[in-house]
Amino acid sequence: MIATRYKTKQIYLIFFISMILAACGRNKKVDVSNIHVDVKIERFDHDFDAMRSKPMTVQATYLQQKYGVFYQDFVGHILQAGSTNDTTYFKTLRDVFRGKAYTDLKHDVDAAYPDMDAQNASLTEAFKYIKYYYPQKKLPKVYAYFSGFQAQTSIGNGYFAIGLDLFLGANSRFYPALTDAFPRYLSRHFTPENITPRVVEGIAREDMFPEDDNDKSLLSKMVYNGKILYFMDQVLPDVGDTTKIGYTTEQLKWCNDFKGKIWGYFLEENLLYETDYPKIQKYLTEAPFTPGLGEKNESAPKLAVWTGWQIVRGYMDKHPEVTLPQLMADKDAQKILNESKYRPQ
Repeated sequence: MIATRYKTKQIYLIFFISMILAACGRNKKVDVSNIHVDVKIERFDHDFDAMRSKPMTVQATYLQQKYGVFYQDFVGHILQAGSTNDTTYFKTLRDVFRGKAYTDLKHDVDAAYPDMDAQNASLTEAFKYIKYYYPQKKLPKVYAYFSGFQAQTSIGNGYFAIGLDLFLGANSRFYPALTDAFPRYLSRHFTPENITPRVVEGIAREDMFPEDDNDKSLLSKMVYNGKILYFMDQVLPDVGDTTKIGYTTEQLKWCNDFKGKIWGYFLEENLLYETDYPKIQKYLTEAPFTPGLGEKNESAPKLAVWTGWQIVRGYMDKHPEVTLPQLMADKDAQKILNESKYRPQ
């Protein structure tokens, strides 16, 4: 009896140690100290505000020269003021500057971001990791602006823009009035520490690894999202899992506690190869919880995204010879699932 108990403890210990080693291998930081990247977020919001005090024509020329296509996109798509090819849009700008909404928002943004030193440092580090894995990657210029509460991030030709008005902190006075567009389960993540993860995720999804329109099954979408989050694991080694996926601590714990039941549900409901998007959407998109799973609405959202993440992690743990670029280029979701040996209990 004593021998049996000892053997059981020994097996458990070996399993526990192997799990620690796998996690350490996955999160092992590579040396990026010799990679020369220096990110400086350009404060478009400040340069744009200068149009209030400087001659508009002069400042508009300066903005065109400094920000190029972003200035055109901002005027045309964010302000919806028309083309920058003529000066008729100046009337819209004057109306914006006269409004109390603009001055109130400027006040709060300036208070939250008197400088962006912390974000410059964290983005510099993240971009170094991207360059480590993808040396030929041309990284975008990064701009900060007011999006008019339309978008946290915007990506365009050669730029990535950060809407600071949607990173003012979870308790910003503006967000309670925006609950139709940004419910509390979203706005609680509108914090400064989320800027770098959302920039990295945006570059990954929209620029480096856009999703293939032909990947319609839940399994392919699981693995695609899992690869994006695994990319973030490597590029943001010091960022917690809750921040990367946008969970609360309780939601992440729920997923880990019920991972076997989550996987069993996908199998029992024959969802892995389902291609009807309205049927699988609720397992992929932001929500307060996942209907049909868990009691008292305590389940985490995006369960297919989280599960795909675990599948990809399992695959990479079992294949240390596979590089990050090789993983991201691999379109065979079925192979990744099979070789991950994902069988949660």
